[in-house]
Amino acid sequence: MKMTGGTTAKHFLAVVILAVGLSACATDAPDESLESFSAEEIFRRGEFELETSRRGRGSLRYFSELERLYPYTDWSRRALIMQAFAYHKDRQYEESRAAAQRYLDTYPGSEDEAYAAYLFALSFYDQIDDVGRDQGLTFQALQQLRRVIENYPESEYARSAVLKFDLAFDHLAAKEMEIGRYYLKRGNYAAGVNRFRVVVEDFQTTTHTPEALLRLVEAYVALGLRDEAQTAGAILGYNFQASPFYQDAFAVLTGAGMAPEAADEGWLSTIYRQSVLGQWL
Repeated sequence: MKMTGGTTAKHFLAVVILAVGLSACATDAPDESLESFSAEEIFRRGEFELETSRRGRGSLRYFSELERLYPYTDWSRRALIMQAFAYHKDRQYEESRAAAQRYLDTYPGSEDEAYAAYLFALSFYDQIDDVGRDQGLTFQALQQLRRVIENYPESEYARSAVLKFDLAFDHLAAKEMEIGRYYLKRGNYAAGVNRFRVVVEDFQTTTHTPEALLRLVEAYVALGLRDEAQTAGAILGYNFQASPFYQDAFAVLTGAGMAPEAADEGWLSTIYRQSVLGQWL
């Protein structure tokens, strides 16, 4: 049957109205009240929004409204921890931290307490990827990760917290190395020594210790401090003989007429006795 132009327009308008109606049924309008929904229905809607979007922002309305409409319920408790997670997914770290702390204060001893503490720590940890940034975030991350490790050792988050703690610890050593290299390249050897010493004394378990010992050899040779240079080389040779940093240090020492030998005095001799000879007292 042939349709007139007016019929076609009416048919098109009907299709548009139907499509809009179906869309409205599929998702709530931003200003639609949730008061007629049960706590579980609101939670499931927020959960679906969180799982199907790249960011957590869209789910926050559901979880915050659920907490308001059904306070002091198990659904309200679950909504609060989901808010902390959604804020973190959305990279709103301060808001995530605030929600996690509120959970810890409101529901101590609950089943998600360890996860709330872990999210609190992550709100610091996930901001320290740049070595050049303020290291205050790294110290905060270390403190909060230790809190998870010590307070919730049997939780599923403890192992992840240990791994992240080691990485954050390594990050601090990397910052000291960056500054030390800066001083070394500019001939400020004493300032460089101070940075490399921090790595050797306070960050011995990190991956930066071999290079720190090499840089100490270079700085001490430049300063004409024979005993210190040779002792740094001896520690490097004993603990990291297979490292290319030792090969470089050996070349620097022999080039200056020295050898990797430990002296009897000085701060490095103490490190040598402890790490090589096992004499801690």
